[in-house]
Formats: sequence, C-alpha cells, structure tokens
Amino acid sequence: MWSSKSALNRAQRQAAITSLESDEFDILVIGGGVTGAGIALDAATRGLKVALIESQDYAAGTSSRSSKLIHGGLRYLEQYDFKLVREALHERELMVTTQAPHLVKPLSFLYPLHNKVRERTYVGAGIFLYDILRGLQRALPNHKHLSHKRVQEAAPCLNPKIVLGGIEYFDAQVDDARHTMMILRTAALYGAVLTTQTRAESLIRDGEKVVGVEVTDLSSGKRLKVKAKSTIMAAGVWSNELHQHFGITANYSVRMSKGVHIVVPRSAIDSSVGMILKTAVSVLFVIPWTADKWLIGTTDTDYTGDKVNPLADAADVDYILEQVNKVLVKPLTRSDLLGAYAGLRPLVSSEGASSTTKISREHIVDHPVPGFVSIAGGKYTTYRVMAKDAVDAAASDMGRAIPESVTRGTPILGADGYHALVNSADRLARDLGISQSEVIRLLDRYGSEIFEFGEIIAKNRELAQPLGHGCDYLGVEIYYAASHEGAMSVSDVLLRRTRAFFETGDYGLAVVNKVAEIISPLLGWSAADAQASIREYEALVQLEREAIIP
Repeated sequence: MWSSKSALNRAQRQAAITSLESDEFDILVIGGGVTGAGIALDAATRGLKVALIESQDYAAGTSSRSSKLIHGGLRYLEQYDFKLVREALHERELMVTTQAPHLVKPLSFLYPLHNKVRERTYVGAGIFLYDILRGLQRALPNHKHLSHKRVQEAAPCLNPKIVLGGIEYFDAQVDDARHTMMILRTAALYGAVLTTQTRAESLIRDGEKVVGVEVTDLSSGKRLKVKAKSTIMAAGVWSNELHQHFGITANYSVRMSKGVHIVVPRSAIDSSVGMILKTAVSVLFVIPWTADKWLIGTTDTDYTGDKVNPLADAADVDYILEQVNKVLVKPLTRSDLLGAYAGLRPLVSSEGASSTTKISREHIVDHPVPGFVSIAGGKYTTYRVMAKDAVDAAASDMGRAIPESVTRGTPILGADGYHALVNSADRLARDLGISQSEVIRLLDRYGSEIFEFGEIIAKNRELAQPLGHGCDYLGVEIYYAASHEGAMSVSDVLLRRTRAFFETGDYGLAVVNKVAEIISPLLGWSAADAQASIREYEALVQLEREAIIP
C-alpha cells in the first residue's frame, strides 16, 4: 500500500501536472533538495494541501553532493555556535533511532593528536562538550581517549612520529540523495504532489499578496498557473537569482562555497575508523564509504561559477591530497583516485563577511511579502527544523489555524519494521534469490521497501543480477529508480539514485547502455531517446574528467 501511494514515476508525474493545473494548494514549494523535501513532508503531515516543483531532478544540487554525514558540526564549537551544534546533535539522534535507522548509520571517527598533553586537554574538552550538548538522548557511544599504541592499532596508516595519540568519537553517515528521495516519497505518501522538470517562471500576485506561480513543464513546454495560499522557496544557491527574477527584495543574500570530495580505494588507507583532520582553514574528513572505498574532503572556497554542474578541479584534488598526506605513512597519489565530486553550500551572508569558512551554517527564514516565504542556509542535518520553521512562517498566509509540526515523530518511508527485517535477512535472501549480505545492503538503502523488489524480480529474474563491470548495483535497483523513485534519465540513475558516478572508477560508463535498456520501457523511450540520454551523461563525465586533469 505504501509503495503504490508513494511511488514517483512517469504516470505519477503526469497526474501531478494535471493536479498543478486544476487544484489550489495551501503551500507550493519551489526546490526539490532536502529542505524543500522536508517542507513538503512537514506541510503534508499537518494536513495541508502541498505541491513541490523542481526544475531539475530531486536532490540534483547540494543535497546529493555533501560529505554524506549527519553530524553536529564539531568545528562549529570553535565558533561558539552552540545553538546550531545542539540542534544538529538532537536531530542526529532522532534520525539514527526512529526517523531513518535504515538510512542513517553511526560512524566512528578518530581525531589524531600531535601533542600529548596540551592538545589532548583542549580537544578533549571540546569533544566532551560535543557529547554533552546532545542532551539525554544517547543513541551513539560517548567519546574515548586513545593512547599512541591504540591509535596505531586502529589506524596503522597514520605516521607514528607525527600522531602521538587520539580521541575517538561518533557521528553518523547517510547517502544524502537517497535520504532526500525517501523524505519526498514519505511526503507523497501523505498526499504531497511532486514534480521534477517544472520550472518557476514568475509569481502570480493579487495586489501585494503572492497567490501562486507560473510554471513551465520542461518536458512538454506547457505553461501552468499554479494557485497557492503561500509559496515557499527553498532554492539553495539559486536564492539570489530567483529573488531578483521574482522582483522580491529579500532580507538576506546567499554566498556559495564549493566543497570537493575525492574517492579512493579502502586499500589505499589502512584504518578501521574514519578520521577528522584539522587544516589551516577548516577540517578534512576521511570517511568510510561502502566496504571498499573512502570519501575524503572537503574544500571550502568561494565560488561564482556554474551552479548546475560545479566541477572539482586539479587544484581541489591537489589540496585534499596534500592535507591528508600530512599524516599518512604511505602518501596518496593521483593514481589512487577513483572519482571526485563538487557541491555548493548556500551560506547566508551579510556585508563584510570575508571568508566562507567564517559564515554561520544557521538558517534564515524570510517572509518579505504576504504569500511568499523563503529559506536558506542551515546544514543538511537540520533540514527537519528548517522545514518546520518555514511552514510555521507560512501559517499566517493560510487564513486559518494549522496544526503543529509532527515530523519529529514521523518515520521516513522504509523505517517501519527495519530492525525486524534485518533479523530476517536469511529468509529474505532465500525469497529474493540473492545473498544475505546483498539483502543487508538493500535494507540499508530501501528499508521495508525491499518487499517491492520481490515482485519486480519475480517477473524478471535477470534483474537480481549485478550490473557488472565494477558496478555492484542490481538490475532491480535500476528498474526501481524509474518505477518508484522518479528517475527520468541515465544521469538521474547513475548520479543520484545510485552513486556509480563516483564509485566505479570509470564514472559508470561501462554500464550506461544496460541502464538505458532497463529504464527505457518505464519511461516510454524510443531507441533515439535512450541514446540521447546516454550522450548527455557521457558529456557530463567528459567535463568532470577534463576538470581534474592538472
């Protein structure tokens, strides 16, 4: 029942376009990143009639290009941003325990120490405060101090002459694009109308009040007039441009900061834990990603370039390698590189700010005219609080009292029954005809939605097989991306529904034809349509490759 109501696909999209044309909404959300997704869920679970439009793909921007961490922001303690850290830690505990235990997983990190006494005292006090700020909820273990010997046992990769001890603490990890997708599908379950490839063109006004948005369906070129009591814009790095385009004078502006991550094999760094390294301007994370890969990043530099396709360049890669190699016995080289990606942080900015690293990650909600709210800033971890604040701000536009937010206690799709299914992995493996380890991997990506896979595989046993060529995703996951998760192109599948783009070493190029073959019938593609989507993806890969060549 849940999957049929929450499925995002070709037929659902057409029904959504019809609804945008004919219905009046309480709230129209502009932007399909995690904040927009959270707003759609918050509004829908308050009983409001809500629609969301996204000009590209869900999570196409920042929400698929983060560090994949759910964390309080340890480094923000040095900026005395205690409110943000406390808020983020509370949200982290909720996600790990009740909201999304299938998607958000505890992860241990080692903070290497270079001084036996002074640094251990200073850093230890900060991490102690980090533990205290989460309050009474304690889903993750407390930190612990490690001796020089214990650090070498946990992370033999670290240079014992430089790293003299360490502190182990815990945060959590998530596949950001998958998490955003599951929030959106949860919103759809509760009645939200969702569309991609729908671009906001102009605001519809009745005097000063905004009463809707003119929207273009980019797949057909059709212009729609969408009526809504309140429009909430969660456009991230596009905020300044859209405010200007809509003729709205906002009470804030957004600066863009580029963050780059590289991907290397697990064999390149001998460690059983993740690591956080202090740099001159920020921090660098060495993050376990899948059983055989590390993510390493991030950079934090001002950015003024292309918002649609920000690229990691040679300087970004060299900076990351230089920083991580300061503590490694065996330095990483470019030959270790499997992939890289760049994302843009939307930072709320004021006049006189001189560096993106000094701007707070706290969010701002603006209600400059009746019927229009915008939100920007914040951290991925605090998306739910941001969404609640945005809907609260729009409440005055409703003309009636609305219920309080209930998302604190609302599980994300796939969470219900997750732990019981993990305990039944051996039975599920027999039913699906795949390995038990594969079942666990699927449960950690889809949760209880795994039952849908059984129905799909029963009709085509070939879909139970991996794509091959170094890409371990099953055919059924590719099928499901188009049948239930709104994928409309090869790029959608390989960049966001899966992460083959930065995981495979060849950007997934070896499997593009297979991907197109699987999704073509679901999308109603001709052979020419499939080839066009493949060429679009190949062109994007070429841009990425050229950008990181020194």
